[in-house]
Amino acid sequence: MRGGDRTLGLSLRRRTLYPLSYTHEHKVLYNKRTPVARIVCYNVVAAAGRQAALQKTHGTERNPALSIRINRYLSMNGVCSRRNADRLIAEGRVKISGRTALTGDQVEESMTVTVDGRPVARQQQDVLIAFNKPRGIVCTASDRQGDNDIIRYIHYGRRIFTIGRLDKDSEGLILLTNNGDIMNRMTNASFRHEKEYIVDIDRPVSPDFLRKMASGVRLDELDRTTAPCICEKTGEKQFRIILIQGLNRQIRRMCKVCGARVTRLKRVRVMNIRLADLPVGKWRDVSAEERQELIRELGMYHE
Repeated sequence: MRGGDRTLGLSLRRRTLYPLSYTHEHKVLYNKRTPVARIVCYNVVAAAGRQAALQKTHGTERNPALSIRINRYLSMNGVCSRRNADRLIAEGRVKISGRTALTGDQVEESMTVTVDGRPVARQQQDVLIAFNKPRGIVCTASDRQGDNDIIRYIHYGRRIFTIGRLDKDSEGLILLTNNGDIMNRMTNASFRHEKEYIVDIDRPVSPDFLRKMASGVRLDELDRTTAPCICEKTGEKQFRIILIQGLNRQIRRMCKVCGARVTRLKRVRVMNIRLADLPVGKWRDVSAEERQELIRELGMYHE
């Protein structure tokens, strides 16, 4: 790599780079010798100097093994996902030991973090539980009220949130966590994670019905066509379906288009985690083996 300043692995020729414009987040630079616009993350560069100042304030040298990026810190401690953490940082709502945080800042054990002036406590360990949701319990935050709120129903004792959703009339497996990284990975549609359901309908399950469901169904209400899926008959009026999407009330809408009405819908698996014989209305900790396999499938080992 040629050039003068190699800070953070960036090669910047001071005499040939000229600022074009500035935003709160980025500095746009242009190299006259190379007709390519280069965008350099201004905050990442500034964060390097800022980090040194923070360490000087606390009288410590940075220990990479004990430090963590600010967006991941917020995510791991149950504040929000990394993406939302980046937004909070950009809006100037996050502070590290009294200083306004920048993208790329590192947090160490001796430092304190606040969001909107409220301290962010370090979680002692991640929470990941499997819950057998009864019918009538609501997962969507905007619809929660009273005793039908899933968080109030479980009454875990620590701040947790649902991973995805399961509509009010459905039952079965839903996962809850305080780890924003896990939640963000599992709810990101681009990862196409499997979710398995057992569905009862109001008429016999025919080969034609299974074929239509498995090949993809046009949902005019959502202006979408569902992705191909696995669909197998398990009873006279019952079938098993494995989806890699999470559209709103997807299975109910698909069945309606194919001429059937859902009478019962139960989720029995999310990725490698199964409902098994967990009683309705009860929860359990996800086992160490399940967690390890889940993290592997999510590709989070090296994050």
